[in-house]
Amino acid sequence: MPVVKIDMWEGRTEEQKEKLIKAIFKALEESIGVPKENIEIIINDIPKSNWGKNGEQASKVK
Repeated sequence: MPVVKIDMWEGRTEEQKEKLIKAIFKALEESIGVPKENIEIIINDIPKSNWGKNGEQASKVK
């Protein structure tokens, strides 16, 4: 059973996340033949203040 974990900055709408989830399900079904009943997707919405980028908090990087 594939488990897809996505870490991304918070701020996407529910509609954007729904679209992403549907696209990933479709890609896995079509590319490797996994039925959607066997796929799980986890989205972690992470605040930019909890993410480091280029030696800084992402919330401080422009």
